[in-house]
Amino acid sequence: MPNSSYQYSFIALLLSFSFTIYADNHASTTIADQAKTAETAQTDGVAQQSALVKWWQSLLADWDKQSDDDYQPSFSPQGKSNITQYIIGIHPLHNPKRLFEVYGPIIDFIDTRIPEAQFSLEASRNYEEFDKKLYSGHFDFAMPNPYQTVNSLKYGYRVFGKMADDEDFRGIILVRRDSGINSVADLKGKAVSYPAATALAATMMPQYYLHTHGIDINRDIENRYVGSQESSIINVLRGHVAAAATWPVPWKLFSAENPRLAEQLEVKWQTEPLQNNGWVVRKDLPGEVADKFADLLLNLDQHEQGRELLARVPVSRFEAANDASYGPVQAFLATFNKTVRPIE
Repeated sequence: MPNSSYQYSFIALLLSFSFTIYADNHASTTIADQAKTAETAQTDGVAQQSALVKWWQSLLADWDKQSDDDYQPSFSPQGKSNITQYIIGIHPLHNPKRLFEVYGPIIDFIDTRIPEAQFSLEASRNYEEFDKKLYSGHFDFAMPNPYQTVNSLKYGYRVFGKMADDEDFRGIILVRRDSGINSVADLKGKAVSYPAATALAATMMPQYYLHTHGIDINRDIENRYVGSQESSIINVLRGHVAAAATWPVPWKLFSAENPRLAEQLEVKWQTEPLQNNGWVVRKDLPGEVADKFADLLLNLDQHEQGRELLARVPVSRFEAANDASYGPVQAFLATFNKTVRPIE
């Protein structure tokens, strides 16, 4: 999105240019001509003014028109030149704009405290794009979901941390309060929305729950993968699907920002929890940089500024972890792949 000060300076310049042309043309007209064409000029002036207004409205609308998917933040110069840059990836918990609002300040906090390196956050439009970047080693540090965390170990990453609050890493299934859906069996023949096929808490865990409660997800229901947590919630809110799967974090944020809309929905079922999202780093990165990044991230809860940053996520803290921490996730994935549907 253009910088607002540049935007308005450009507008002022064009206005000045427009009125200068108008003044020059006006001055070149003789007094006799002006008297002769006064009535016509008045009519034309109104028409020209109307056309000018429409042109400016169209121009400003084009400037303001930018979707969340195309959102890219603007950064101020940090004074860091000729130093190594590191890219941080966060899996699509939210749309790109929301992701930068929540995690951007955390990365900025770390960046200002490691002067010998530069860290920048990079969002992905969807899970597929994030997976390609992660598995190709594009990210230096990343916070994948647990499924992606386990997969990343095959592509040169190691686990150094994770989100705390594992109790929140569970799937939830939402329905409209006026839907008349009271049992899992009531979903047969209906559609259910999910953010993506590879989302663990918001897709696989709810699908496993339905499977263990008598639903053959491959035959009894229609599965719709709608791209994001927010989209999954909106789909059931608007009645496009009978139920929506997500997980507590995006549901809490949606409820806080849209209380009247959230009142129309209820959490009908929830799954058992698993290990929360992981933090991984490429194994070939300098150990000193990786250690400093981890130390700052894992100690955010130890000071007031860090706790304020964590509250935006929201999570109580990030905690130390390693590859072995995700053994239960690997066991779940093996069971899911065997009994519910192939993951890949």
